[in-house]
Amino acid sequence: MASHARWTQLLEILSDKGRIDVLDTAEQLGCSPATIRRDLDELARQNLLTRTRGGAVVSAVAYDLPLRYKVARKADEKLRIAKAAAALIPAGSTVGINGGTTTSEVARELAVRPAPADAGSGITMTVVTNAINIANELAVRPHVKIVVTGGVARPNSYELVGPLVNSVLNGLALDFTILGVDAVHPRLGAATHDESEAGANRALAECANQVIVVADSSKLGRRAFALVCEMSAVSVLVTDKNAPQDIVEEISSRGIEVLCV
Repeated sequence: MASHARWTQLLEILSDKGRIDVLDTAEQLGCSPATIRRDLDELARQNLLTRTRGGAVVSAVAYDLPLRYKVARKADEKLRIAKAAAALIPAGSTVGINGGTTTSEVARELAVRPAPADAGSGITMTVVTNAINIANELAVRPHVKIVVTGGVARPNSYELVGPLVNSVLNGLALDFTILGVDAVHPRLGAATHDESEAGANRALAECANQVIVVADSSKLGRRAFALVCEMSAVSVLVTDKNAPQDIVEEISSRGIEVLCV
């Protein structure tokens, strides 16, 4: 197995289990413990994990994994969150969606929703996105109108960022924006690891009448580098049933609807 393929599998195991044991993983992947140790050392050098005696754990410092490495994390929770968020969007809406694993699932839920009986062959939803993977999936849906922002693509997240994003969004009015973020803190707001992504996501939020944040419970109560929006700008938070009750109560006390699914 090539080294990059092993690294991908190791990060998938880490995303799923939260830790890696060298001996167990070597047996699982059919290679030597020495190979796994070297791989873990290299991934630690890239700040993608934290080495421990006999293995590795998720980094204690929040970091920005490439999107392809995030898919396995809390997949069931993200699917439930996506279904609940999509159910909040009525037919005929204009919706902003940023990049991320959970928002990609929301986009798929919106794409497969049956068109209203009286819609005929017309447009039933307009989606504005800065995520090229979401635009690619929805472009083949004839009932969904896609508007893609300009910008420079980030390979980690497939998001378009930079001043071109704002040049497209200026003057647009959205009914909803669905935001995937890296951290949701009751007092510090919704944030992400990259300041350029935060700027693009903030622009999407500012265009919307209502902002819906989708975030699994592992992101609640955490901090990340760049603020996307204050909690006062959020109308609804959709998370999973493992959300810490004290954080849910604090967010709810700020007048934000919290759905734990």
